[in-house]
Amino acid sequence: MDVFVTGGSGFVGGRLVEALVTRGDRVRALARSDRSAGKVEALGAEAVRGDLSSVDAMAAGMDGCELAFHAAAKVDHWGRREDFRAVNVEGTANVVDAARHAGVNRLVHVGTEAALVDGSPMVNVDETRPLPEHPIGLYPWSKGAAERIVREANGPDLTTVVTRPRFVWGLGDTTLLPQISDAVRDGKFAWVDGGHYQTSTCHVANVVEGLLLAAEHGRGGEAYFLTDGEPVEFREFLTDMLRTQGVEPGDREIPWWLVYRLASGAEFLWSALRLSSEPPLTRTMLLLSSREMTVDDTKARRELGYVGKVSIEDGLRELAEASD
Repeated sequence: MDVFVTGGSGFVGGRLVEALVTRGDRVRALARSDRSAGKVEALGAEAVRGDLSSVDAMAAGMDGCELAFHAAAKVDHWGRREDFRAVNVEGTANVVDAARHAGVNRLVHVGTEAALVDGSPMVNVDETRPLPEHPIGLYPWSKGAAERIVREANGPDLTTVVTRPRFVWGLGDTTLLPQISDAVRDGKFAWVDGGHYQTSTCHVANVVEGLLLAAEHGRGGEAYFLTDGEPVEFREFLTDMLRTQGVEPGDREIPWWLVYRLASGAEFLWSALRLSSEPPLTRTMLLLSSREMTVDDTKARRELGYVGKVSIEDGLRELAEASD
């Protein structure tokens, strides 16, 4: 079929484009720069020049498409509210409008468990937990607003489905693992409360599996968590990932109460001084990575037929082999 993808030059979007092309779909991918266009074309997609601000450009790109995936987003933990609003909120609304104008049948949105971050524990959370009224951080706020837009847009003319992968990792990641590896090498890494808490994870190949299944079987207006299966200890998992890069994280620790105060103080200082750089710590960053964050993907397994075909062991082996 003809498929439209936003964010096709990114980590998740690129793997999605690759999978769609491999199965024989004709893929068009939004590209806002020559660099992005080159990336999606190298994967076998047709580049559609434009960005999330242009409904007309996206509608033209979606013309004749039965299915669209929205994977583009501003994923930073810090920045200006208006930038998060423009990309994650208004951009998502524009994707929905473009899909309607083009007559697309189904739209699958790449959401995140971060939309639920409000400071309270997230232990074995499922899709019945409501989005918070006051999420902590601009990324959670904007992604929650985007999810509401997508789910509320569901109707007879357009079926909309949301996926929520947790802790996306794997070969091709250019942000999370490289940043943590650099922090360790620079002596800026410490385990919060020892890192002995549980986390859910989702290998990028499993994210793509979930997206494709959501497009085929997802119920309109619903959200689906995606994971690698049973939760793992954060410290053990991150240590194994870092070792695939030849990095040892060490044993330095810092208590939760102290690092949270440091993050709050850093946010206050950066806001007061209107600094353009990102603080070394943010509350969003800590809440997503420094305490238990486990989600239940039973709904996706039951309704979509989701399996999570790539195991953590296989994903780590792939990372290690690629770095040799």
